[in-house]
Amino acid sequence: MARRTRNRLSVRPTARRKPRARRPGQARRLLSGGNPQIAKADGDAPVQAYIAAMPGWKRDLGKRLDALIVRSVPHVRKAVKWNSPFYGIEGQGWFLGFHTFTRYVKVTFFRGTSLRPVPPVASKHDEVRYVDIHEGELDEAQMAAWVKQAAALPGWDPGRPS
Repeated sequence: MARRTRNRLSVRPTARRKPRARRPGQARRLLSGGNPQIAKADGDAPVQAYIAAMPGWKRDLGKRLDALIVRSVPHVRKAVKWNSPFYGIEGQGWFLGFHTFTRYVKVTFFRGTSLRPVPPVASKHDEVRYVDIHEGELDEAQMAAWVKQAAALPGWDPGRPS
């Protein structure tokens, strides 16, 4: 609101609203495409919160992917960054992440061009490859093979030049 005082326009600062705290049992906010909005954090808890907030059939797929990754790489490091779960090896960087879209879940292999067979979807980034998983399409044997291969490679570290 503005008010006039002696030939000057004075502007009163508007009160800033504090973000509302989420009440227990209240659904998490979904971003475009149904991707859950989860605060950036390290560890298993934020990844499990992300998976729990995934809508519909994607939640079960998220649980299966997480279990498959932990089975394939028992010492895996987890985090949520950029509203997506990331999986890596301590000291080596991130090897995999996934993101929820309206009709599928996109799994990202950060060094995907080094995997055999190469995951099917290309990226604008040279080494990155994707797998788009639609309802009922998870090939667990192939995904486990890719996860084991990816974990054995140097990972992606956003703070380190490629």
